[in-house]
Amino acid sequence: MSLPFYQKYHEHYDRAYRNKDLRSTMSQYQQEKKSSAIYTHGSTAYSHMSSAHHQASEAYGSSAYRQGSQAYSLGSAAYSLGSEVSSKASSAYDYGYNLGLTDSSLMIEDYSSKLSPQTKRAKKSLVSGEEKENQSKDYVVPIFSGRQVHVNGISDTEEERIKEAAAYVARRNLLATGKGITTTTTKQSTVSSQQEELFEKKSRKVAIREKAERLALRKTLEETEEFHRKLNEDSLLHAPDFVIKPRSHTVWEKQNVRLHCSVSGWPEPRLTWYKNHVPINVHANPGKYIIESRYGMHSLVINACDFEDTAQYRASAMNVKGELSAYASIVVKRYKGEYDETRFHAGVSTMPLSFGVTPYGFASKFEIHFDDKFDVSFGREGETMSLGCRVVISPDIKHFQPEVQWLRNGTLVSPSKWVQTQWSGDRATLTFSHLNKEDEGLYTLRVRMGEYYEQYSAYVFVRDADADIAGAPASPLDVVCLDANKDYVIISWKQPAVDGGSPILGYFIDKCEVGTDIWSQCNDTPVKFARFPVTGLIEGRSYIFRVRAVNKTGVSNPSRVSEPVAALDPVDRARFKSQPSAPWTGQIIVTEEEPAEGVVPGPPTDLCVTEATRSYVVLSWKPPGQRGHEGIMYFVEKCVADTENWQRVNTEIPVKSPRFALFDLAEGKSYRFRVRCSNSAGVGEPSEATDVTVVGDKLDIPKAPGRIIPSRNTDTSVVVAWEESKDAKELVGYYIESSVVGSNQWEPCNNNPVKGSRFICHGLLNGQSYIFRVRAVNAAGLSEYSQDSEAIEVKAAIATPSPPYDITCLESFRDSMVLGWKQPDKTGGAEITGYYVNYREVIGGVPGKWKEANIKAVSDQAYKISNLKENMVYQFQVAAVNIAGVGTPSQASASFKCEEWTIAVPGPPHDLKYSEVRKTSLVLQWKHPVHSGRTPVTGFFVDIKETKAKDDQWKGINEKPITNTYLKVQNLKEGVSYVFRVRALNQAGVGKPSDIAGPVVAETRPGTKEIVVDVDDDGVISLNFECDQMSKDSKFIWSKDYKSVEDSPRLEVDAKGNKAKATFKDLGIDDLGIYSCDVTDTDGIAASYLIDEEEMKRLLALSQEHKFPTVPLKSELAVEIMEKGEVRFWMQAEKLSGNAKATYIFNDKEIFDGPKYKMHMDRNTGIIEMIMEKLQDEDEGTYTFQIQDGKATNHSTLVLIGDVYKKLQKEAEFQRQEWIRKQGPHFAEYLSWEVTGECNVLLKCKVANIKKETNIVWYKDEREITVDEKHDFKDGICTLLITEFSKKDAGFYEVILKDDRGKDKSRLKLVDEAFKDLMTEVCKAIALSATELKIQSTAEGIRLYSFVNYYLDDLKVSWSHNGTAVKYSDRVKSGVTGEQIWLQINEPTPNDKGKYVMELFDGKTKHERKVDLSGQAYDEAFAEFQRLKQAAIAEKNRARVLGGLPDVVTIQEGKALNLTCNLWGDPSPEISWLKNEKSLASDEHCILKLEAGKTAYFTITAVQTNDSGKYSLVVKNKYGTETSDFTVSVFIPEEEAAKSASETPKQTKKTK
Repeated sequence: MSLPFYQKYHEHYDRAYRNKDLRSTMSQYQQEKKSSAIYTHGSTAYSHMSSAHHQASEAYGSSAYRQGSQAYSLGSAAYSLGSEVSSKASSAYDYGYNLGLTDSSLMIEDYSSKLSPQTKRAKKSLVSGEEKENQSKDYVVPIFSGRQVHVNGISDTEEERIKEAAAYVARRNLLATGKGITTTTTKQSTVSSQQEELFEKKSRKVAIREKAERLALRKTLEETEEFHRKLNEDSLLHAPDFVIKPRSHTVWEKQNVRLHCSVSGWPEPRLTWYKNHVPINVHANPGKYIIESRYGMHSLVINACDFEDTAQYRASAMNVKGELSAYASIVVKRYKGEYDETRFHAGVSTMPLSFGVTPYGFASKFEIHFDDKFDVSFGREGETMSLGCRVVISPDIKHFQPEVQWLRNGTLVSPSKWVQTQWSGDRATLTFSHLNKEDEGLYTLRVRMGEYYEQYSAYVFVRDADADIAGAPASPLDVVCLDANKDYVIISWKQPAVDGGSPILGYFIDKCEVGTDIWSQCNDTPVKFARFPVTGLIEGRSYIFRVRAVNKTGVSNPSRVSEPVAALDPVDRARFKSQPSAPWTGQIIVTEEEPAEGVVPGPPTDLCVTEATRSYVVLSWKPPGQRGHEGIMYFVEKCVADTENWQRVNTEIPVKSPRFALFDLAEGKSYRFRVRCSNSAGVGEPSEATDVTVVGDKLDIPKAPGRIIPSRNTDTSVVVAWEESKDAKELVGYYIESSVVGSNQWEPCNNNPVKGSRFICHGLLNGQSYIFRVRAVNAAGLSEYSQDSEAIEVKAAIATPSPPYDITCLESFRDSMVLGWKQPDKTGGAEITGYYVNYREVIGGVPGKWKEANIKAVSDQAYKISNLKENMVYQFQVAAVNIAGVGTPSQASASFKCEEWTIAVPGPPHDLKYSEVRKTSLVLQWKHPVHSGRTPVTGFFVDIKETKAKDDQWKGINEKPITNTYLKVQNLKEGVSYVFRVRALNQAGVGKPSDIAGPVVAETRPGTKEIVVDVDDDGVISLNFECDQMSKDSKFIWSKDYKSVEDSPRLEVDAKGNKAKATFKDLGIDDLGIYSCDVTDTDGIAASYLIDEEEMKRLLALSQEHKFPTVPLKSELAVEIMEKGEVRFWMQAEKLSGNAKATYIFNDKEIFDGPKYKMHMDRNTGIIEMIMEKLQDEDEGTYTFQIQDGKATNHSTLVLIGDVYKKLQKEAEFQRQEWIRKQGPHFAEYLSWEVTGECNVLLKCKVANIKKETNIVWYKDEREITVDEKHDFKDGICTLLITEFSKKDAGFYEVILKDDRGKDKSRLKLVDEAFKDLMTEVCKAIALSATELKIQSTAEGIRLYSFVNYYLDDLKVSWSHNGTAVKYSDRVKSGVTGEQIWLQINEPTPNDKGKYVMELFDGKTKHERKVDLSGQAYDEAFAEFQRLKQAAIAEKNRARVLGGLPDVVTIQEGKALNLTCNLWGDPSPEISWLKNEKSLASDEHCILKLEAGKTAYFTITAVQTNDSGKYSLVVKNKYGTETSDFTVSVFIPEEEAAKSASETPKQTKKTK
């Protein structure tokens, strides 16, 4: 990681808060050039010590008033340059950064001639008080002023919150009982120990006498100073001087107070009163303020003071010699007891007199000095640092020690393991044992003695420690535990300023139980939101937490651990705090009361979602009122919005706290939640469900800040201001980064977010140019970076100007010369107020002594020096002056001879300047030559060249001379630097060129604005210009043709804030020209606007339109037909007021609202309408609507004549009939067709206004179509499905809808072209339903096929092979079988390999299905074909029984049985016979024969009963075997059957 931007060895002092009174006094004295021995000029400030003051210090050696090495105050005692402390009463102005505070005692700067810096270093050794006194004190101390921001409820612990409340009560009491604010002057001194002991032994009377003598001496010195200050070389003019200064007051509410002062000076100064730097306007608060000025005595009366009148008041006196201010403070106190107005009306306060009394019974005023002060300090995380300051208090009262407080950013610093405070009796020390970024901020040492206190402040910067992993982010900071409960706590933190070079992906939270050193990670996935709920804590135990940041490179070092927090119910925590018992062990044993009779708890109340992010949702509720005496637990349930499917979230571990965090919710999904209570008696009813909650971040990342404006401050610091982020919620603060121009390396200026919109960046390199950027931060994350600021060079804010240059002689006479020069390149940060010219004689090449040419500064860049010697050679030098003083004089000019010029051509033009610089143009202005030659100047030539071009490359811009003293230079190249010069022309010729103007770069700076012309509602024409970069001294200067129009009778100029307006009184020909507006005290901000004849005509026309306005129309008069056939005429205006009126005219006659015409005007929408029920023939004509709204009018006309009217009348009648038709059952959508996905045709229509009795009948070609089921009209759609649509379904289809209210019908023609279109769609649907081509092997060959829903002959099918149409033959055939479309390739050969395409043409579009019959696909298909072919041959030739044998033969015993069957087989089959699965041989009884291998005979000559059974004929050859079975059943006649039946039982018995 690169080193931080701030480095050591810099001067850290802050001029941003320099007192205006002090600056004014310094400027005055620099201009007056005091020669007094008391006041002399130094290089950087006024000299240290006057001898008179030193003698006074020696005469009175008291430690409280010895002068030391510091100079005495230049003005009054209120502005001592040796003191850097703030004397205040009570707590009126004691809080942090108060940027508006300019009390002299609060903002004093050390002007020591030695400015050797000595910054605070980390790990600086601590030395004793005596050693510290002997150390060098030659460094500059920063002075900070600020405002303390109190934020209640954000403290880390309850103890700190109690301290905050106590501090607030103490400050309030002090403010209510204090006696006011007193500004004191203190002096640093060194006193020996003997003198201190002597002073302690002095009595109070002696001390008071010595104090009175010192005050008398001080008064004498002040009178002497004021006498010398009034000495002025110019005895007529005097700068303002306060003879009597306003005095500070402390008053009670409802009292009146008067501030008065007396001011001297000539011309008589003008005095203005300010309250907290804002001018007091007596008209804004009538009766509140009274300002009086009589005979040099000025007063401000404030009536009925209230608490808001507590402020700092300033009296500012100004004349041509300068400005001077005096300050006074008013503190309004509020009485705590019963308020009695009569006491104040009486004019005498009768309040108790005990306020402000010390412990010793008398009111005391202490003077508190700070010596050996700590400076702006820089440290690193993990290091040690010590801030110290020696405190000198006088008078020194035994046993009355001061109250010493340390504050960080206005908040009291309490001793802890991180920081320790120490007071040794005369030295206050603050020691950091282990620096963290939380320690960064403005540190204030406040020393209080009774009512009085002093304070001193300096900033401490803490940079990040090196990360363990290079590229890892810096550690988070300010880890705080919030909303702690029994098993739950919310952890919050601040994001770091440094991300390590890649965005931070999130944060890990770690916890550790107090008393152990085991850390466990609370979250598995990094969280981006800077707050996180930690659950699963064990009740009664204490925990500490830390946070780590993570990016793609690695994890940061952990943050500083949080303060310990106990997992307790808030009620229990408060009870333990109020009743401490045993020493703290890090664990609290919680016991519960014995449960009473079991009571099922009621539902929780006030359930709500307190926080919802994309990672988690936090619920909060109140325990139920009905819960018995035993403890209760909670079950949380969730359900997706719009459902009632409740799921329990914490099924295993019940919740003890009335808080719960839910994780693993789907981002963007909506949920509801509810909670149930449970105890030993059971689970209670659920609470009311929450409102629908959408999972996602509710807090947006803030927008980037805007308008980053850096301004100079000191040699090592820059003040950065910005516009705060808009609509930012829960803003934590801002991070500021700086970068040296061109380095592209950004370094943080602060590691702890700062609030407000202003920050002083310290530790910058003097002379380097920096750019700055800012980003905002809240819990949701860091904003985008702001735009980079403009580059600024680090240097002191205000300095004297640099020398003027290019001194030239513009004209010479016998005894005088006119000089001209150019303005200094560097103005010192303030406006140049004038110039001083010196001259000297040059005799024989040897220059003499310099002499002053002017006593009063001249404002122009030209000056005529008189009383010179003719023919004498002179040299000149010029010095510029601003509020900081007179700058360094220029180098001596070239030598000029004082003689009468007799040259014929004019001299050089002078005072060239450029303005309105844009990327392609600028305006160049100049002044006439002082020497015009023998004849008047008639014109000018302007030359231009690029800055780096040679002198022989000058080019003339204008071919003909111009008479104006300005020229707009066009066609410049953006980004190129140019220089210019001007030459004057008269009858004698062209004179010498002027000095060069420039260089200037052609560019349009960001934020550049142009003049905008405006015409208001009254027709007044004005030019408007706005500037966002004005300083407090900037002014708008309007010009016409670049000549001031301040007193023009035709133009009125006005300026308010950063906006200026030039209003034309009566724009006319005399006003044509170029109008420009320049802003003084800026970097050349200007703009212009050309008003020529064309523009003047446009503006006058626009003005006329505004004076006599028209009502703007959104739409002209139009006509439309309404649902019932009514005709509506309407028009709409942009906007109408409540007084708008409308007039309706037909054929030049006004018509009115009545039975025929229904008129209405809606002023809210601007719609004006007229409705006619029916159009008759007499209604043909012209319709006009007229509008009047105030003085604005307008009208619109509609002509309805001839065919236009007849068409409208016909449409209206048709619409009327349509409306009548729709009163009964009717078709909302007429009959139409669509082809379904199953390739069927669906006829459908949509009906409306139907009921149960409504019937629908379908017809085709006037024959009714029988529908299987009656339509129920539920969806209003009636359909007729025609399956497998074909040509036979062509015809006229009609559907009739009827009931008792009427009937309606709809017809659909499906013949000719309509039928073709439908068939095309059907074929298209069939083609789209075709499956992909598949390959099938058959005994004959290979078949390619595809299935469709059904096939029509209108669908054309063609096949192609390798891009060539297939030629059909006996071997290759195509056909359709059912829904299968196939291509048969018999006896395939290798030539049949390739890609086959089946093309289906629906009449408009071709649809293809492809298959590749090659490679493995062909090989597998061909192999399968061979197998099937062989199987077919075998099946054809195998042995088989063709027929002849019955399944069952029933025959009478004794009869003959003859059976014959045919056989087949190639070769001829062999046969065999079986009886009951046993071989059967031919014999006399059973004759078996085979003839010619094709016919088999089976004969039984006389059938017997034992011939019954199953017989089989088996035939076989080499291709296969087949068996044919038949059964022979022999029966006995009836007599024999009965005989056999009687013999059967006997046989049975024998068997047994």
